[in-house]
Amino acid sequence: MFITPAFAQTAGDAGVAGLATQIIPFALIFLIMWMLLIRPQQKKMKQHRAMVEGLRRGDQVITAGGLIGKVSKVKEDGEIEVEIAEGVKVRVVRSTVTSVLSKTEPATAD
Repeated sequence: MFITPAFAQTAGDAGVAGLATQIIPFALIFLIMWMLLIRPQQKKMKQHRAMVEGLRRGDQVITAGGLIGKVSKVKEDGEIEVEIAEGVKVRVVRSTVTSVLSKTEPATAD
């Protein structure tokens, strides 16, 4: 008489069902985090890597430090030489280039 129907019910098979109900929310949270944070960041890194690998002499670039200049030499060791003023050249690490303002056309073999 004093026992409510909720207390009177048996526990049943809560082992498998309880585990599934605990894992599903965590899986959904991970999926949402991957779709909103991880995947766009990976895509952005891939685009930046392709941009840095495609640098050529004559491209006008902006570095992470805010320097705007023209690429005068592309070196093999991960550096480029950027001319920021007439006769003023600085060595810059390739990965610090944030954007390319204007690209030069590749030389064609006629």
